[in-house]
Amino acid sequence: MDLIQVLPKQIANQIAAGEVIQRPSSAVKELIENSIDSGADKIELFIKDSGKSLIKVVDNGSGMSINDSRNCHKRHYTSKIKKINDLFKINTMGFRGEALASIASISMMEVISKRIKDSIGIKIILKNGQVADEFEHVSKNGTTINVKNLFYNVPARRKFLKSNNVELRHITNSFIRIALANPDVEMHFYSDDKRILFLKKSNFRKRIINIIGSNKNELLVPISEKTSLVNISGFIGKPEAAKRTRGEQYFFVNGRFIKNNYLNHAIQKGFSELIGDKYFPSYFINLKIKSDLIDINIHPTKTEIKFENEKEIYAILRATTRKSLGEYNIAPSIDFAQEIAFQNNYNSSKNLRFSEPKIKIDTNYNPFDNELFTKENKQKKLIEENSNEINLQPIQLANKYIIYLMNDELNVIHQRRAHKRILYDRILDMKKGPIPAQKLMFEKIIEFNIDDVKIIESIQKKLVNIGFQLKINDLNNVVFHAIPNNLIESDIKSTIEDIIELYKQKEKENTKINSEIAISLSNKLSIKSSRPLSTLEMKDLIMQLLTCENYYTCPRGKKIIKKITNTEIENNF
Repeated sequence: MDLIQVLPKQIANQIAAGEVIQRPSSAVKELIENSIDSGADKIELFIKDSGKSLIKVVDNGSGMSINDSRNCHKRHYTSKIKKINDLFKINTMGFRGEALASIASISMMEVISKRIKDSIGIKIILKNGQVADEFEHVSKNGTTINVKNLFYNVPARRKFLKSNNVELRHITNSFIRIALANPDVEMHFYSDDKRILFLKKSNFRKRIINIIGSNKNELLVPISEKTSLVNISGFIGKPEAAKRTRGEQYFFVNGRFIKNNYLNHAIQKGFSELIGDKYFPSYFINLKIKSDLIDINIHPTKTEIKFENEKEIYAILRATTRKSLGEYNIAPSIDFAQEIAFQNNYNSSKNLRFSEPKIKIDTNYNPFDNELFTKENKQKKLIEENSNEINLQPIQLANKYIIYLMNDELNVIHQRRAHKRILYDRILDMKKGPIPAQKLMFEKIIEFNIDDVKIIESIQKKLVNIGFQLKINDLNNVVFHAIPNNLIESDIKSTIEDIIELYKQKEKENTKINSEIAISLSNKLSIKSSRPLSTLEMKDLIMQLLTCENYYTCPRGKKIIKKITNTEIENNF
């Protein structure tokens, strides 16, 4: 008996779907790109249940004939390729002839299409990639595709989809990438009947501003260079626009979004010495290259491109970045015209006396005067109950260590690490209620991009538990009314960005992420090593530390407390 057999058509299509359609965002990308190829100048995207229940794309493009509508879902049917040489000079988005076939094989799909010259359109209902029904349909010019119950017949693939928030974020990213590459196309995006993005036709700069926020307009620096190899255009963000999170890095090659770490490094090098190592510059760059000098067939998702002259493009891109920063006086410069060190801004002819500035200290101020360190706190009772065990009053050494005697042992505590442990345990143990917050005198409005706003929205309850009181408005602005105690107002954005970056890296909410958030916040909110403490503050800190399950090490594993016995002391004399 022969072992090698031809795969059934349905199984073959599902295998192809595994390569092309990895998640709902993959289907969104393929459908919208087909709309772009059809010449549409208005595209609407509707999704439900993060694309699992419904993905609907409506365009006003050229539409399809009856025969094309019948064949578009068949594998290897395409209008983009006619001969082998066409593979090496592709300027359209979809081209493999696998996208619609793959989507149809793992969903219930409807295709509605009508050309301008046709009096009536056609509607085709597909199930498992097969035509279930077909009939004439009165519709507008263009094409509408409904994808229902994605992966319904591939439960293993559906099981491995992430949460709705994560999948929605991927869809939003795909939509934004296409929208940025096509500013001359009006694009609407709705999720569960809620408008996410409404983008009118515009130029490239306005399209960027409409997505990342109007307050970023002044931070955009034009970048432009024309060479025989590549034409570069677009915008880079000023150094102050750099963020701790990735997300505002966009490369477009011939109108197609791509990922390329090598070219990203060129931009990073262009910003050298202008931003910190842990920061990422913003850029929105279009590259125009002859289609025969690139290969876009190396990956099914078509987000990776092989360049024939990659090193040359790297050098041009890096130099162009430095040039743009220099032209707009962003790069640091030294004025040698004057000796700043020897400048005097006072009138030396006057006999002026200068006194040493005096530091006023509020002796009544207690930074620990909150739920963690108040008389009403349960920890306070422990201090009163165990005060007899502390034979000596605690003293502070070098504003960094706390020394006290307990049970005939000399204990030395690293105050900052101790406070980190206390805060870490407190953040993870939300049974005791939210972390104490300090209300802001004036509300703080911070603008984030749409992707970051979606993450903030998904973790809003967690942010409230750790001391943030916030509200998200319709302009992608987040309004902060209160922040965790000891957090500096200027650190709000960087703290939120750190948390967002953790979620972007992990892509799911689990204990590991909660732990990393707790570590990050405890580091920001803990007292400084150089901070002087009162006797009461030191006692509070000691007793709260001793109630922690692990009071010997901080969250990063560094030692907190050192115990020295009487025997050890005597052995040194």
